[in-house]
Amino acid sequence: MKRSIVQIDETLCTGCGECIPGCPEGALQVIDGKARLVSDLFCDGLGACIKTCPYDAITVEEREAEPYDELRVMKESIVPAGANVIAAHLEHLRSHGETGFLNIALGYLKEHDIPVPEKESCPLENVAMHAGGCPRSAAKQFGSAVTPEIKASPLAPAPSRLTHWPVQLHLVTPLAPCYRESDLLLAADCAAFANGDFHDRFMTGKSLAIACPKLDSGIDRYIDKIVAMIDMAEIKSITVVIMEVPCCGGLMTVVEKALEKASRSVPVRLVVIGVQGDVLHEETVFGEEEKHTERERC
Repeated sequence: MKRSIVQIDETLCTGCGECIPGCPEGALQVIDGKARLVSDLFCDGLGACIKTCPYDAITVEEREAEPYDELRVMKESIVPAGANVIAAHLEHLRSHGETGFLNIALGYLKEHDIPVPEKESCPLENVAMHAGGCPRSAAKQFGSAVTPEIKASPLAPAPSRLTHWPVQLHLVTPLAPCYRESDLLLAADCAAFANGDFHDRFMTGKSLAIACPKLDSGIDRYIDKIVAMIDMAEIKSITVVIMEVPCCGGLMTVVEKALEKASRSVPVRLVVIGVQGDVLHEETVFGEEEKHTERERC
């Protein structure tokens, strides 16, 4: 996927090492007398290390790179370094408005019973508000994708099939546990409001992401996130649910472009819902055979 990542000009770098403490993620090391980016997975591309370099040897560029993995950074680099590095990393994410990564980091600390440094001791559910996002948008996984069959009754409303949060595609992290090896449901924002049986019919057993191809900005980022889900999270399939209105078809275009860039094959099913909630069309539009044939032609 293409994303922002640091670049080091070796002709300017003296190997002084001033940039190393400036990267709490552990993406930089001094090797053979020069600062080196040792892992794309560890570089968040926010450029905190730039201001620490006295020789202006570090810049940020857009290039093909593996997706940044916040969970791996927390496990392998941040937590083992101790409370001060944890605090610096959380503040780094907050100051750059990286709400999604911040919530994942705090979720990791909570899951592993690791104390949050005093500066960051606000409740987990309020973190997103301080980081520039909406309240209670902290990343959560609160159920299994394989849910028991429960039917609504006059005394018991229909249960939610949602197993994780957040779900808006700009906010989700492709490598979050809820997406790993899952069946992805990619739905247009309006679909769940139109179809009264949306949870039971479409969400059961699936991870969810929602988007609006007409009103959302940053569609290229959507494509990169779907590529990361296919190649890195290794999702097993994609079901695209859109409305019958023409602009909604852009969501299927996002998936098609992601499939062109991805190295893995996944089957894709398209569902079109009418404005009155009925299912107008349902078909498999891209399967294993289609991708194999397409690659042979290329």
